[in-house]
Amino acid sequence: VQLQASGGGLVLAGGSLRLSCAASARTSNNYITGWFRQAPGKEREFVASINRSGGNTYYTESVKGRFTISRDNAKKTVYLQMNSLKPDDTAVYYCAAADGTSFTASTRFDYWGQGTLVTVSS
Repeated sequence: VQLQASGGGLVLAGGSLRLSCAASARTSNNYITGWFRQAPGKEREFVASINRSGGNTYYTESVKGRFTISRDNAKKTVYLQMNSLKPDDTAVYYCAAADGTSFTASTRFDYWGQGTLVTVSS
């Protein structure tokens, strides 16, 4: 599975961005997909995940109410709508896909895309 993340950029605090994670055209399955981020000098952390149908999601506490993960299976794309952005959201954001079918808060992800940089200025 090849994943392509896009949509990062520079935004003022309080602004919005929408990230996209597109799976390769050869991908026939819909995978459990997650977004992670890594800020400078910090470890990578989980942000949000969505199950195969899009009917169930998980979020890390710090983004609840501000970020929304969704998917369009016809386009093989998962989105992360980020609103009310804060400087602490500044990071490289990665999308990832899981081979398994069990969707939990600790789902293991097997495939990773390249990151897209989000910079939030105050």
